[in-house]
Amino acid sequence: MDKVRIGIIGMGNMGKYHADYLMKGEVKRAELVAVCSPSPQKLESYKPLAIHSDGEALIRSGEIDAVVVATPHYQHTSLGLAALDAGVHLMVEKPISAHKADAERLIAKSKEKSDLVFAGMFQLRTEPRYAKIRKLIQDGELGEIVRINWIITDWYRTEAYYSSGGWRATWKGEGGGVLLNQCLHQLDALQWLCGMPSKVRSFVQLGRYHNIEVEDNVTAYLEYPNGATGVFISSTGEAPGSNRFEIAGTRGKIVLENDRIEFTRNESCMLEHSKTSKIGFMKPEVWNVDIPVTNAAAPHATLMQNFVNAILDKEPVIAPGEDGLASVELANVMLYSGLIDKSVEMPMDSAAFEAKLNDLIANSKFKKQVVEVSGEDFAQSFNR
Repeated sequence: MDKVRIGIIGMGNMGKYHADYLMKGEVKRAELVAVCSPSPQKLESYKPLAIHSDGEALIRSGEIDAVVVATPHYQHTSLGLAALDAGVHLMVEKPISAHKADAERLIAKSKEKSDLVFAGMFQLRTEPRYAKIRKLIQDGELGEIVRINWIITDWYRTEAYYSSGGWRATWKGEGGGVLLNQCLHQLDALQWLCGMPSKVRSFVQLGRYHNIEVEDNVTAYLEYPNGATGVFISSTGEAPGSNRFEIAGTRGKIVLENDRIEFTRNESCMLEHSKTSKIGFMKPEVWNVDIPVTNAAAPHATLMQNFVNAILDKEPVIAPGEDGLASVELANVMLYSGLIDKSVEMPMDSAAFEAKLNDLIANSKFKKQVVEVSGEDFAQSFNR
């Protein structure tokens, strides 16, 4: 094989976005050959390609070597399993599954089909700001992490947004709200940089700002195995909102805000300084560095290129699909803790959350009204 034939299932916002850069030739040695949607009007402009209305039919067609799954969340697992069973390489949009138990099933299948490439579309891993923070942490420049705060409330969404799709913001169609939809990339970045917590206690509000049944306002408290603590706050109802990510370590502090990294470096470890200083109020000496960063030029295309290279050249995958379990688990546990009003030990019980979610679906009385909304550039929400 010298070229990867790609199909896309789901031609909503993300499916169209992937199709656009693939058709422009921005990913070398890749060819978009087929698209799939149950909505005929979404396929009109792709008539030169193979057209499908059923995802599993596309997967079995023999027309593709790899598939991008960009459907509503609950279909990610079933379509992913079908692709792997059919010997088709798999790229899944976030989240890899609607809940942890399904993610575990998908990952187990990928391990059985280890000759296939399974990747997740977690493009923040290609962004220079997160790569720089990761390097500072891994190089020991921060020392041991002691505290993490991420306030990301600039996800403002109107009622029109939630009315634009019948699956949006419902337990049955999406499996959650701001955590599973808007915050998945940040939750992936959080665990990629700082690891997974050992305990979570969260407070969630369902439909505080919108006529929806899922969470649109969240405050979560995290505890880590080394004793570090963290707070993660998010909302789709707050305007103008904030996006401030702060990591404190024994050797300094990093603040990411407004496309700039502020790094305050202690000259000595704060713990050692406390033990040796003869002055009660004297902090360690510091030096301050402002690190301006730019957004990656084409993060989605970069990950897709890596996916293609992994298929053709065995290049290491930047965002392996199995890594997607962590962000799904974080989204699930923050919701679950709030729903049951208790702290939850990690790793969370995936079966318990699946049962809770199924109960919410079975007992939902929410009636969703879908309306047409004006088109707009949703890509403005990417660079966070």
